[in-house]
Amino acid sequence: MDIDNIKAQLVRQATIFETGGFRPTYDLLESWIGYVGWSLPEEQRPQRFQPLATLFLKDLSFVPVSLKHIELLTLFINDEIFDHLIEEDLSRFFEIRAYTSIEGLIQQNWQHDRIRAFPLSPKHIDNDYPTWDGGGIPSDVEDEILSLEHEEDIEYFDDIVEEIYAIHKIGGYPAFCQSGHDYGEDFPFVLQIASDEKAYFNIVDNGNFYFFFNPELHEWRVHCDFY
Repeated sequence: MDIDNIKAQLVRQATIFETGGFRPTYDLLESWIGYVGWSLPEEQRPQRFQPLATLFLKDLSFVPVSLKHIELLTLFINDEIFDHLIEEDLSRFFEIRAYTSIEGLIQQNWQHDRIRAFPLSPKHIDNDYPTWDGGGIPSDVEDEILSLEHEEDIEYFDDIVEEIYAIHKIGGYPAFCQSGHDYGEDFPFVLQIASDEKAYFNIVDNGNFYFFFNPELHEWRVHCDFY
């Protein structure tokens, strides 16, 4: 197996979100960090949770298969999470609302107390790669890479990886700071919320939250790591 074949097996698409840089509209389909701007009329801001993100999936050029039926995700976070970051699953510290249609939503103005709210600009990418020890490399491909590193003096990060996107994104791979983590095939990785300097949002030391979703059970699992 040569480098091109290895890259073809590993590379994934994703939608990344770049923070700020344009004037917000507060319209439907505008995603945000630090702000939740939409809900159903009967929904209230959840008690003891802070607005973390508004992510419109409708009309994005890439969305993972397990999120294809969802048009909007709104995420709320409980600040107590920062006392529990080493737990196996952090999903109890999030309220994640998934909307299969954006019809009938009403506008809200729910902002995080400390995160500086910014609109997010989506961008389709087709060159996301896994971290080396993140669990995203099949064992046979890993063996091929190790052989090439030994025989041809290549380096995984120099000669195979194009980009590892450690920013807000849907799809692609989790950009682990430490060794990887997963919840099995029934819970594929779908979403990452990253530390964001512009939004004054730091997860301990430039860490990330990684979200895994089972569409049949409609259940989430959440992992966190940091440097």
